[in-house]
Amino acid sequence: MARIPSRDTVPELVLRKELHALGLRFRLHGTQLPGRPDLVFRRYKTAVFVHGCFWHRHKGCNIATTPKSNLTFWQAKFDRNVVRDGRVRRELQDQGWLVLVAWECQLQSKVRATATAAALAAQIRENERQTQF
Repeated sequence: MARIPSRDTVPELVLRKELHALGLRFRLHGTQLPGRPDLVFRRYKTAVFVHGCFWHRHKGCNIATTPKSNLTFWQAKFDRNVVRDGRVRRELQDQGWLVLVAWECQLQSKVRATATAAALAAQIRENERQTQF
């Protein structure tokens, strides 16, 4: 597990490229924020996490399989990840941030990545309009 990167993963790079092409500018890995979001849009007060389906247990996704050996270890690991994700989301929301999640499976093809980025961009920009009033 130590070899699994937590930053600059392929899905994250794909999403960053698509959002940048849509004209959105962001900071990476907000170290001052709970959970260190992958993308931080301060202007829009929005944090985006790029979650791996396997590690963060994307419901209904084929990538989110459970290993057959050492089942108790893996189940405990996955449960801790899900609990941590919920805690981090609540902390950011309590601070007034909009929290969005992009899943690995949503970024696997160019078509899906473009659609996901467009949907996220719309949500991010809508959040700015709502916070202005």
